[in-house]
Amino acid sequence: MKQIRFFILALPIVAIVCSCGSEKKEVPNILWITSEDNSPLLGCYGDEFAQTPNLDKLASEGFLFIHAYANAPVCAPARNTIASGVYASSGGHSNMRSNYDRSKTLKYHAEAMKELGYYCTNNRKTDYNTNVGDEIWDECSDDAHYKNAPEGNPWFAIFNTTISHESKIHDQLPIEELIYNPKDVPVLPYHPRTPDMEHDWAQYYQRIHEMDAFVGEKLKELEDAGLADNTIVIYYADHGGVFARSKRYVYESGTHVPFIVRIPEKFKYLWPKDKTNSKVDRLISFVDLFPTLLNIAGADIPDYLQGEAFLGEEISPDPEYAYMFRDRMDEWYDMSRAVRNRKYRYIHNYMPHRIYCLPIAYLFKAKSIQSWEEAYKNGECNEIQSAFWEKKPVEELYDIENDPFEINNLALNPDYKDVLMEMRKANRDWLVKIKDNGFMPEDEQLKQAGERTLYDFFQSGEVQIAKIIDAAETASFGDPANIDVLVSYLKSDEPAIRYWGAIGLLILEEKAMSELAELKVASEDESVSVATAAAEALYKLGAKEEAYKAFTRALQTDREFAQTQALNAIYLLDDSSDIMKAEVESLLRRIGDTSKGKYNYRAAMGVIDKWGGL
Repeated sequence: MKQIRFFILALPIVAIVCSCGSEKKEVPNILWITSEDNSPLLGCYGDEFAQTPNLDKLASEGFLFIHAYANAPVCAPARNTIASGVYASSGGHSNMRSNYDRSKTLKYHAEAMKELGYYCTNNRKTDYNTNVGDEIWDECSDDAHYKNAPEGNPWFAIFNTTISHESKIHDQLPIEELIYNPKDVPVLPYHPRTPDMEHDWAQYYQRIHEMDAFVGEKLKELEDAGLADNTIVIYYADHGGVFARSKRYVYESGTHVPFIVRIPEKFKYLWPKDKTNSKVDRLISFVDLFPTLLNIAGADIPDYLQGEAFLGEEISPDPEYAYMFRDRMDEWYDMSRAVRNRKYRYIHNYMPHRIYCLPIAYLFKAKSIQSWEEAYKNGECNEIQSAFWEKKPVEELYDIENDPFEINNLALNPDYKDVLMEMRKANRDWLVKIKDNGFMPEDEQLKQAGERTLYDFFQSGEVQIAKIIDAAETASFGDPANIDVLVSYLKSDEPAIRYWGAIGLLILEEKAMSELAELKVASEDESVSVATAAAEALYKLGAKEEAYKAFTRALQTDREFAQTQALNAIYLLDDSSDIMKAEVESLLRRIGDTSKGKYNYRAAMGVIDKWGGL
């Protein structure tokens, strides 16, 4: 049950008074071990190829959650959701590495645990997608360790490993250094079996094996310190990965994570099942971790937290759904939302005019995706493998029990209409409830929020969030029967609704030719986001001069994400006119390869590389 206040202890002690009464209970230490970018490719999850003895043993001694999900398929928004207990798409932090200020009304997990008397250490990654970092911890460094906790203090300690991170397949190991034979490695059905794909999969399984050894070291260290009987151990990955169509995508492969909990016998009242070595089928996601920490510690759970505790006393009934989101990934805008119940996954793609595989520079550092693209261009991919390089459907629906790799989209199958409608409604209800920020263009968010944090702005009641979401849904379906509605959106007093009106006409392409005049007016909108969306539609309809004018305005502004939106459009339109070349090259010189402008540097270089270089 959520209440408004935290339990605050002035002095560190080993017993905390439960909110339900005056009896003091000893509270456990909490050890989090997190790995990066890995789906449940573990023996305990049924992967017969993986060699993960330490995690398999941990699962046998504890509880294996089979329906655990990252709310975002990439690290920073996922970690923001963990730390804040608020979906990053509600808190203003869903766009990758945006690092906007957090609201002062939001307390992060380590701060709350410190107030409860816990000594809190983090070794080492923060990456909370905001301006909050090391300062919320008692220790946050490569040397941070629970052994430094004052005697008698309960502690909360995180150890993070990057062994399984995406970057660990960028440089291919010599074949003789691989412990797995690439010819023996399983390759997913949507991946072509190229030599580089086989090699990267073999190397990735090796990284998973090495990650397992890291976990084993941390568990042995705990045992040797004599603390295992007083410590809850939680292992999880920060999202799925690492291959193309996993990390960054709201599929199972991008959001389904391993999640294992071991709870000592003395804290049996916290067990989610009657016995250890059990599987737990409750749907959990990262937004639930903060309230779960508080519940373990016996503290009240604030009402503003958007998740539910899944361990401890007085836990809520099992939720029906888990929710995921995808917004800007590095230098590329895209937008999807997903809903998962125990059987089905629903995805709504709000930008179906974009192909799945946008040319994100970091993604293409892996040789496996380079070989996949080459195979596609050479006509060597089957229909399933080719889909990644083509436009997305508006909706996707998968029966995960029977289609674990999500290759048979049931959204247009009339036999599943009721399921589709149920999941579609669940998605919209969630978006409205949390006041999802992503439906307003990023540049427009910053412009309208002004000095306020994005969370405070969207929670203020000023934003017509339900109307904006409805406009986005109408636009995304690309139904010519709704042209009049889309044109009416262009006349709204809300820039985000005007933006979706322009996007809807862009999706319709030549079917929107009758509204050329309306789009020309929109290309001069006071909102650069609206004008740029209209310009992309105009270009496709042949009105290039008006499009150039709007793109030039966006590139010449000092608003970073207005520039990003324009660079994305210019890349996809494959325009190499002298005027666009001059403007992109000018922007590149202005921003340079700086930390602040690094994504626009990548975006501009992507355009220039497509043109054949400077």
